[in-house]
Amino acid sequence: MGARGAAAEFKEFVLRGNVVELAVAVAIGAAFGRVVSAFTENLLTPLLAIPGDAADLSDLDVEVGGSVFSYGVVVNAVISFVIMAAVLFFVVVRPLNRLAARRKVEPPAPSTTRDCPWCLSAIPRAATRCAFCTGEVPAPPAPPPEPEG
Repeated sequence: MGARGAAAEFKEFVLRGNVVELAVAVAIGAAFGRVVSAFTENLLTPLLAIPGDAADLSDLDVEVGGSVFSYGVVVNAVISFVIMAAVLFFVVVRPLNRLAARRKVEPPAPSTTRDCPWCLSAIPRAATRCAFCTGEVPAPPAPPPEPEG
């Protein structure tokens, strides 16, 4: 396969619907992540830090043996993650689960009747004589065995 064939194959790959949709989703997700991080770092954590002596949670750190551990930055990241996960759960996952539950089709319940071979009336499955035409009806077929599992 030459360069033209590879270029045509690449063009087909890129213009496939799910690749474009995925690229858009990643771009929107990255932008939304920046919004959540900005909200967390500039509005939420300064409010949470008011009771303490830090101006912001990201300013919180501890020094151990000459090394500085900025645990406030980790707290900011955890809060951003929880906000992002909550938004995705309530805006995307939960509605999709509800939609999938609505679209789920339950298998039909096994029929409790069968047709009389003589008059085609509905009779109980276990009947040996039709109540409508009084014809003898052969025994019903045995139900299939339950699968093991």
